Amino acid sequence: MSDQFEVQAELREDMGKGASRRLRRHADKVPAIIYGGGKDPQPLTIIRKDLEKSLENEAFYSHVLTVNVNGDPQQAILKDLQRHPAKNFVMHADFMRVSAKVALKVNVPIHFLNEEACLGVKMEGGIIQHQATDIEVSCLPGDIPEYIEVDMIDVKTGDIVHLSDVTLPEGVTSTALALGEDHDLAIASVIAPKGGSVDDEEVEATDAGEEDAAEEDDGED
Repeated sequence: MSDQFEVQAELREDMGKGASRRLRRHADKVPAIIYGGGKDPQPLTIIRKDLEKSLENEAFYSHVLTVNVNGDPQQAILKDLQRHPAKNFVMHADFMRVSAKVALKVNVPIHFLNEEACLGVKMEGGIIQHQATDIEVSCLPGDIPEYIEVDMIDVKTGDIVHLSDVTLPEGVTSTALALGEDHDLAIASVIAPKGGSVDDEEVEATDAGEEDAAEEDDGED
């Protein structure tokens, strides 16, 4: 993993909804919590602008972070993020401590490749639909991929890309597939263009050609 993230946090002593509102409105800080790892949960505060800047990087959501709590560095991942339903600003962040030797579950974003050059799009006029934007995987913290690539180049109209079609890095497994074949979820598909399938268009073109030929024969008679 190329990116290293460090979150500066302070222990929060003033608890409750009222205290959280004051933090957000007057101190421009975000209430947070870090838990797990066999230690007690610790309520935190984080400077809003610093957290929001980190959130602009996609890798921040799946990387192991260093949460520096009053000078005590703790390894953790961002487990949950609560945003205001209307204004979309961050209201609360949850961090879960991790151990280098203990596997964890984390959602990793999907990067779809060659969508414009996709066979079903370029040659058949189809449209790509995404059924998922990330994949939940299980692995050791040091093996968490920044993203997972799904190549769409050879996907035809009517084809569906499933979890089982995705190549995961060594040491990384899909939590859904671990439950059995019934959980082989769809990741993406290429659907026919609006108004009919490619086969329908070919039939229409053939019929039109036959009609033109018939009209020419009638004209000669």
